[in-house]
Amino acid sequence: MVNKVGVRDLVEFLLRSGDLNSSLSSLNTAQAGTRIHHKLQKNRPKDYQKEYYLEKAVQVNHNDFLVHGRADGVILNDDSAVIEEIKTSDIEFQDIPENKMILYWGQVKAYAYLLMNENPAIKTVTMRLTYVQTPEEETTQKEQSITFTDAESFFNNLIKEFSEWLKLKDQLDEEKHTTAQKLQFPFKEYRDGQHELAAAVYKTVVTHRHLFAEAPTGTGKTISTLFPTIKAMGNDLISKVFYLTAKQSTRRVAEDAIRLMSDKGLRLRSITLTAKDQIMFEEERDQAPEDNPYMIGYYDRLKPALKDLLRHNHQITRDIIEKYAKKYTLDPFEFSLDTSLFCDVIIGDYNYLFDPQVHLQRFFEVQDYRNFYLIDEAHNLVDRSREMYSTELSSSSLADVIKIISRERESNKKVLTKLRSLKRQFNAVAKPLRDDHIFETATDDPLDKFTKAVTNLVKVMRKWIAKQDDSDDLDVVLDFFFQCTGYLKISEYFGPNYKVRILLDGKNVTVRLFCMDPSHDLAETLKLGGGAVLFSATLSPMDYYAKVLGDEPDSLKYELPSPFSPENQSIIVTSYINTTFRNRDQSIAKIVATINQMVTAKKGNYLIFAPSGLYLEKIYAEFIKQHPTIHTIKQESGMDDQARSRFIHQFDHPDDQPTVGFALLGGIFSEGIDLVGDKLIGVGIVGVGLPGLNSETNLIRDYFDAKNGHGFEYAYQLPGLNHVFQAAGRLIRGKHDQGVIVLMDQRFTQKRYTNLYPPQWKNYHIAHSPRELENDLHQFWNHLKGESHD
Repeated sequence: MVNKVGVRDLVEFLLRSGDLNSSLSSLNTAQAGTRIHHKLQKNRPKDYQKEYYLEKAVQVNHNDFLVHGRADGVILNDDSAVIEEIKTSDIEFQDIPENKMILYWGQVKAYAYLLMNENPAIKTVTMRLTYVQTPEEETTQKEQSITFTDAESFFNNLIKEFSEWLKLKDQLDEEKHTTAQKLQFPFKEYRDGQHELAAAVYKTVVTHRHLFAEAPTGTGKTISTLFPTIKAMGNDLISKVFYLTAKQSTRRVAEDAIRLMSDKGLRLRSITLTAKDQIMFEEERDQAPEDNPYMIGYYDRLKPALKDLLRHNHQITRDIIEKYAKKYTLDPFEFSLDTSLFCDVIIGDYNYLFDPQVHLQRFFEVQDYRNFYLIDEAHNLVDRSREMYSTELSSSSLADVIKIISRERESNKKVLTKLRSLKRQFNAVAKPLRDDHIFETATDDPLDKFTKAVTNLVKVMRKWIAKQDDSDDLDVVLDFFFQCTGYLKISEYFGPNYKVRILLDGKNVTVRLFCMDPSHDLAETLKLGGGAVLFSATLSPMDYYAKVLGDEPDSLKYELPSPFSPENQSIIVTSYINTTFRNRDQSIAKIVATINQMVTAKKGNYLIFAPSGLYLEKIYAEFIKQHPTIHTIKQESGMDDQARSRFIHQFDHPDDQPTVGFALLGGIFSEGIDLVGDKLIGVGIVGVGLPGLNSETNLIRDYFDAKNGHGFEYAYQLPGLNHVFQAAGRLIRGKHDQGVIVLMDQRFTQKRYTNLYPPQWKNYHIAHSPRELENDLHQFWNHLKGESHD
C-alpha cells in the first residue's frame, strides 16, 4: 500500500520553530479564503494553470510514500517557471511572525522541487508568495528564485527528517496493530447485550454509518463501544478514535476501559485532553505570551519532548502531560494538542468536534474517513449543541470599551468611530421595543446593518489591539473583541433554524442569535469522519434523538434491553399528586408524606429529585420541619468538586446513618453518579421534569410545530422525560441492586408518557392513594425479603 503525505502537512510539522505565535489568530474563514483564491486565479494570464497538481513517489524506511499537493498556480516556460502560493489572513503582512513566513516559503520550495523533478528542462523557478489581508483584501507580493540543486537539497532534508519521525510512527503503528489484532474481550464473558452492541458498532465502522444506540445502565457501554473500534483499528479500518463526552467522570470511565485493555496486552497511545484554563500552569496565568517561558521557543523544544513522551508512555493523562510539559518548559495545553497528532484514541469534550468556535482544526478542518467518533451521553448533546451554535452581544460590554478607548480620543479616533457606529445600531434595533414598551422580541430576519457594524469594528480593533501593551484595560477590550468575533462566526450559520432575539434590560441591549435546531450542522460535522456511534443509557424515544442530533434518514438505531431483572425494582406512580405549576404549593404536604412513606418502609438511603430550585427548597424545608430526626442533605447552588464529593460520601454508611438526599432534577446528581449496592435503595421524582416556561423553549416549540407538528414534545416533554429517566437510573447500577422508584405526578399515568416508558418500566404500579402506596412498598420489600430467605 502506498501512503500519502501532503506537502503542507510535511512542511508545517517539520519546519515549525520558535515561539508559539503570540499575535492574534486569524479569523479568516475557509470560505473567505477560497473565494479570494478563485478571484485571484480568475484574473491571472491565460498561461496560468491554477490548482496545479504535483507529486513524487519516495521510499522512506522501506515504505512507499506519495508526497503530493496542489500549487495555487503555475506558469510554465521552456527552461523556467513561476509558482504562486496564495495565503489569506486578517493579520497585516508586516505582523506575520518569522516562523510563519518560513512555513509559507517552505511550502513553495517543496512545490518548486516537485515541479522541476517532473520537468527536467526547468532549471530555475520563481517562487511568488501572494498574501491577501482580509477583509480589506490588501495584497502583498514577494518573490524569490530557487535553482533545482537548492530545491532538491531542501526537499531531501525534509525527507531525511521525516524518516526519523516515520521510524517512530512505524514502531507505534506496528505495536498498535499487532496488539489490537490479538486483543480479546477483557472480561471472561459478555454481559447480556454487550456482544450485540459491540457487533453493531463494528458494523457501523465497516459501513461508514452513524449509529444511535441506547445501552441501559449496566450494559457496559464504554467497553462495548471502545473494544470493537480498537479491533477495527487493528484491522486498519480506521486510524483514530475520538471518544467525546460531556463530563469528566465519563472521560475517566473511558480511561479505565483503555487501562483494562492495556492490562490484557493492548499497546496503543491514548490521550485525554483537558480544557486550557484547567491545565494551564499557575505561573503562566499572569504572563503575556511574549513573556511566557512556556511559549517562548516552544517549537524548538517540542520535538524532543514528543519523542521522549511517546517512547515511554501509552496512556497519556493530564498528569503525564503536565510532567513532560514541565520537564521541557512547554505550554501544557498546546503540548497536549500536538501530542494528540500521534495518538490513536483521543478522549475529550464534545466541543473539540462540534463547537464551531473551538473545534480542533488539525483534525476536523477537512474530511477524513480514517477518523471515527464515539459520542457518549449523547442526550446531553442536544442542549449543548444549541448553545454552541448560538451567541450574543451586549451593549453593556460596548459601553465599557468606549470608556476605555475614549481616554485617548485623538489617537483612537478610528476605533471610536466604529464603536459609536455599533452603539447606534444597538439603539436602532432596540427602538421598536422601547416605542412599544416591551422587553424582548424575536425575528427571522438577519440584522444585516448590525452585523456589518460589528464586522467594521472588528477590522479596526484588530489593528488597534496589535499595537497595545498588555494591561487590565486591554483585557477588557479583548474580551469584547472576542465576543464580537464569536458573534460574526455564528452569524455565518444563520438560517431558517435561527431566531434573532433582542432583549432590553434597562439601558442594556442584548442581541442574541439563537439556534433552535442545530441538527444539520451536527450532521455535517459527523460527516467529517468515517462513522460515528452516539450512545447513552437514556436515548428514548430513539426517533426524537436521531432527528435532533443529525436528522439523517440512513442512520442506524439499536436499543439494548436492560441486563438487570425487572424484579429488582418497583416503579410506583402516585396518581393522587398534582405538581402542575399552579398546584405546586398545595402539593407539598402530599409530597412530604409520600417521601416519608418511602423512607420508613425500609431503612436505607434515598434520593429525592424536584424540578426547580424553589420547589426543592419548599419540599425540603417542610420535610425537615415534620421529620427533624431523619438525616437529610440538600444540593446547594454552585457546589464545587469537593462539595459534590462530600454530598456523595454521605451515602457511604447506610446502616449507621441512613440519608435522604434532596437534589435538582436534571442537575449534577441526577446523572453520572454511582451509588451501588445498598448505598441507594430508593429514588423519588417530583414532577415530569418539564423545563420551565421561557421564551427560548417556546421558540423551539413553535419551530418544531411548524416543522413536524411535535413542538411541545420536542421542546418540553421529551427533554423533561430524559431528566426523569436519568434520575431514575441512579437506582439500579449493578445486578445485585434493589429498590423503589416513586414517580410523584398524576401525569405519569397519561398515555403520552406511559407510551414512552422503556421496556423495564412496563410493569409500573399506580397508587391511587397513600394507603395503596404503603401497600405497594411493603409488598415489594416483603417479596424481596422472601426471595432472600429462599
